[in-house]
Amino acid sequence: MKKEYENKQVYFVGGGLASLAGAAYLVRDCGFPGGNIHILEGMHILGGSNDGAGNAADGFICRGGRMLNEETYENTWELLSSIPSLDHEGMSVCDEILAFDHDHPTHANARLINKDGEVLDVTSMGFNNEDRIALGKLMIAPEEKLDNLRICDWFAKTPHFFETNFWYMWQTTFAFQKWSSLFEFKRYMNRMIFEFSRIQTLEGVTRTPYNQYESIILPIKAYLDGFGVDFSLKYTVTDLDFEDGDGITATAIHYEENGKKGVVQLNKGDLCIVTNGCMTDNATLGDLHTAPKMVVDRPMSGELWSKIAAKKEGLGNPKPFFGNAELSNWESFTVTCKGNKFLKLIEKYSRNKPGSGALMTFKDSSWLMSIVVAAQPHFKNQPEDTTIFWGYGLYTDKIGDYVKKPMRECTGEEILTELIHQLHFEEHYDEIMDSIVNVIPCMMPYIVSMFQPRAMSDRPKVVPEGSTNLAFISQFVEIPEDMVFTEEYSIRAARMAVYTLLGLDKKICPVTPHRYDVRTLLRALNTSFR
Repeated sequence: MKKEYENKQVYFVGGGLASLAGAAYLVRDCGFPGGNIHILEGMHILGGSNDGAGNAADGFICRGGRMLNEETYENTWELLSSIPSLDHEGMSVCDEILAFDHDHPTHANARLINKDGEVLDVTSMGFNNEDRIALGKLMIAPEEKLDNLRICDWFAKTPHFFETNFWYMWQTTFAFQKWSSLFEFKRYMNRMIFEFSRIQTLEGVTRTPYNQYESIILPIKAYLDGFGVDFSLKYTVTDLDFEDGDGITATAIHYEENGKKGVVQLNKGDLCIVTNGCMTDNATLGDLHTAPKMVVDRPMSGELWSKIAAKKEGLGNPKPFFGNAELSNWESFTVTCKGNKFLKLIEKYSRNKPGSGALMTFKDSSWLMSIVVAAQPHFKNQPEDTTIFWGYGLYTDKIGDYVKKPMRECTGEEILTELIHQLHFEEHYDEIMDSIVNVIPCMMPYIVSMFQPRAMSDRPKVVPEGSTNLAFISQFVEIPEDMVFTEEYSIRAARMAVYTLLGLDKKICPVTPHRYDVRTLLRALNTSFR
């Protein structure tokens, strides 16, 4: 412990991955006393959007699944290399994940499926020359000319682009919509250019041994417990106070705990690091016989960000992100089965054992439905005779092809019925249904809110200009060159926040410049002509 920090306190608003990473950097790299680090979380559990819960009797649930990548995610691997594994003595979480992934390599054999249930040959990206030219121009376009533009604006003169194999695979792998921000699409193309040449197999995907809550969140939490970090769960932060004047100095944190209001006064030298937006705000669950509700009002993190942004310049603008749930929602579902009958059918159909494939997308489905089967078990408390898989649909307002209701109004059973028909497994319908423990749909109105069209200034800097003690860490901060909707973005933001606020002269792992690698560019160019 460094003596200069003994009277300083750090308060993290939000208990997601970014806050946990920030706390880890404080104790690991700064010698900050763990007891002076406080993580304030409104929910009863840590992890934010990195979740995984349930049991064999009631069913398991993952709201989403997060892909990692060995060639990128530079700060993620560096951090996890210093977090001890909970399951393998002497191994780090990084070593554990990479060892598991090397034992379960990804090579998807059924990326796109048509309405007849046929697995399509997606060796070709399906581009014509107009598609290639438009995509090439985007890759070199300066970002300052892309404010508020959507992907569909750029490709308005080449609508064929949205019918290509590439678009269906890229869209569903990363959850883009045609109306998503052109900024983010361009950054994904730059950051993941090496993935372009293998998007049809997703060989670059790195999987965790279990769901991300158990594989990443719990080990970091255990690491921080060892330093005595304070986890004050059920603290819902509602507002911040600032000093008057031109600078940005937070002076107080307002919160609610069990319905009671309270205030944390910040002293000189104290830091406040805020998760200024959460993609799973207002997420709701259903079950086999109940559809989840679409709740759009008062997203918790969006409301907090809106309050504090109104008080000072340079704190961003949440309206483009939390202002139109109809354009930022999709719905996931987690299927829990007794036995492996259903998974065996999918394995035979896809020619992928559980854990060896990737997203299977039903490209003609009105919901644009995809599923993925992880290696089993995906939960530590998952019995041998229980199997699970996950799926999602991008167009929740559309009527199903077989179940004549919008996806968002469907029960878990109805979503599964639609899936069985998309797979053309009708002859196995009864035996599949007999094996189902639960299907838990999850409606997430703001899940791709970070992809909404925006101006460059709508996202605040990690440490805003003039800030003395305030930083932002989330998928809604501005980090040039990196891409949102990733673990890396949260961890990179946290590292930047800690080092900058404490004035540390320590290096942050830079973005790997794959887009400047001649061999990678040549592979991508060759792929575009396949």
